[in-house]
Amino acid sequence: MSKHTPENIRNIVLCGHGGSGKTTLADAFLNLTGAVKRPASVDDGTSICDFDEEEKSHKYTIETSCINFDWRGKHFDLFDSPGYPDFIGGAICAMGAADVAAIVVNASSGIEVNTRRVFAEAKKAGLGRVVIISKMDGDNIDFDKLMDSIHSVFGAEAALFNVPIGHGASFSGVVDVLKPTEADGALLDPNELRESLIETIVSVDDAAMERYFEGELPSDEEMGKLIAKGVKDETLIPVFCVSAKTGVGMNELLDALAAYALPADAIERTGKDSEGNDVVVKADPNGEIVAQVFKTRIDPFVQKINYIRVFSGTLKTGATVPLVGSRKGFKIAQLFEVQANDLTPVDEAGPGSIVAVTKTDELGVCVTLGDVAMPAFSFPTPMVGLAAFPKSRGDEAKVSGALTKLAEEDPTFKVERNDQTKQLVITGMSELHLQVLQERLKRRDKVELDTKEQKIPYRETIQQKAEGSYRHKKQSGGAGQFGEVHIRMYPFPSGTDPEEFATDKSRFPSMKEWKYFPENNFLWVDSIVGGSIPSNFLPAIEKGFKDRMEAGVLAGYQVQDLCIEVHFGKYHPVDSNEQAFRTAAKGAFRETFAKARPALLEPIVNLDVTVPVDKVGDVNSDVVSARRGRPIGVEDAGGGFQTVKAEVPFAEITTYSRTLASMTGGQGSYSIEFNRYDVVPGNIQQQIVDAAEHDNDEE
Repeated sequence: MSKHTPENIRNIVLCGHGGSGKTTLADAFLNLTGAVKRPASVDDGTSICDFDEEEKSHKYTIETSCINFDWRGKHFDLFDSPGYPDFIGGAICAMGAADVAAIVVNASSGIEVNTRRVFAEAKKAGLGRVVIISKMDGDNIDFDKLMDSIHSVFGAEAALFNVPIGHGASFSGVVDVLKPTEADGALLDPNELRESLIETIVSVDDAAMERYFEGELPSDEEMGKLIAKGVKDETLIPVFCVSAKTGVGMNELLDALAAYALPADAIERTGKDSEGNDVVVKADPNGEIVAQVFKTRIDPFVQKINYIRVFSGTLKTGATVPLVGSRKGFKIAQLFEVQANDLTPVDEAGPGSIVAVTKTDELGVCVTLGDVAMPAFSFPTPMVGLAAFPKSRGDEAKVSGALTKLAEEDPTFKVERNDQTKQLVITGMSELHLQVLQERLKRRDKVELDTKEQKIPYRETIQQKAEGSYRHKKQSGGAGQFGEVHIRMYPFPSGTDPEEFATDKSRFPSMKEWKYFPENNFLWVDSIVGGSIPSNFLPAIEKGFKDRMEAGVLAGYQVQDLCIEVHFGKYHPVDSNEQAFRTAAKGAFRETFAKARPALLEPIVNLDVTVPVDKVGDVNSDVVSARRGRPIGVEDAGGGFQTVKAEVPFAEITTYSRTLASMTGGQGSYSIEFNRYDVVPGNIQQQIVDAAEHDNDEE
């Protein structure tokens, strides 16, 4: 049997803005509970949780670390998640394994941009939430204003459970609002808060509320259950005050989390069976195995480590378990308990347990062990892309493998080779995100990258019908080459029905056959009569068209959205061959394309920008005047924020993160999603064509 039962397990993710003190809090928990006895400090690089070299160098959390300790008969699995929006993927992964999100708020800085973000993500994940006001020993604290902002952003459900005695250097203790004692220097009167807090707590249960109004207070045990129910039902968000650095309020915080934080069997989770039906997953140690990978880490010594949350059943070392989506099972060589970067072997793990397995190529983030598929985590789309090149020649293979490992670890990091631009593009949440990952690449894999702005994947098309022909004739002593192709070219807008277009007798009265190629929305129509081009040369003509479409005509970009009708040609019984007609087709395409009002197409994206209300005008102005955007509307985002929606050319927002950060003081966030391709304005098109010609000259 697993040594911890679900009702005694507390899985909690610490989340909040960078600098709010999450890691210092986690380190202090380990020291206070005796789980780790060595000193730990983020500032001097001895933190237990921030153990990677990049974290020590930057002095902030980059990836979620997992720790565990025991307190008051409860077993805590704690996740210290990154605080900057650049690394939000780590926080989302941790929420997939947690039951409670502890939102950490810096008492001096108050509610910050990522505080709002993680609060919303925790709600979306269905987690219970508590708020920890940290760094009460800091400077410039306005506690009344801080509580007003907490109520404004988190709602009236946020209720103070203890009142700080003093702040800054005079922060010396906390007073329990439910059991207030006399304390000089308390920033608020706990007696005035008590009745309101009790009413909020008992309101989660009709019977308890009725007894309370009849003068009967709940017992301590019943009070704990009511608070936990309020946290689960999202009608109550307990707020606690601490200083991890001085230790003031830490014991009280741990006691409260042991009593009120949701146990591992509190949240009802739903997966899907092999037929797609919903299945309720219960925290039963004797039930069917359901577990999910929530984090992957590549370690240079033990290779790949996958971190797993068990929801149902019992995992055992040496056992073979099914994998959702795989025909063969997965054998667990060894289970490990996790303490930051230390792994301790264990024999088994029941519901609620957090364990790790090593050297497991079959596993990755969101993969489910068992026969019931758990929902995949929802990650934001990475938006900042750079073209990447190995700094040293010969490192191409190493770069590919190293970048693949980074993408396995971080679901918000993407790597792809753009077939059109021929660039290897790395995409992340921000420039900082990509910078830190490149540092890891250099340290861990001994690979360095050069980067530059990625090329925009423009497309080429036509805007009117045109006719043209080309004769390829070559004679050089021996066998010659001859092929002549006559074509008509038509605009073929995206969304047009190819069969309806090709079989229109008023357009193609002599149509014999047609083909459609959806990858670039290209329609080919054969209207040749009288055998002017033998049918065995038609595949070569088709290849010639595709060659030219891939290479482009205007500026070297892929051609799309057109129809070509081959209606006439000439051949020579001796000199005609496939190569001759392939060359003639490319020439006919190029000459006819130039007559058909060619145009460049650019990718248009949907842009959603969430900013403070007073910055909406600045964002709208920037989108229209500086980015050729078209505003669509504004939606309320809550907490004094609004979301500006617009359509914007992708070329205008490749470095938008810098502008937005500057415009909003780091308070803004944005997301993009591909919408469509649209014609580039004439003056900008000429600049792009000129730049392409310049690049070709240099090559």
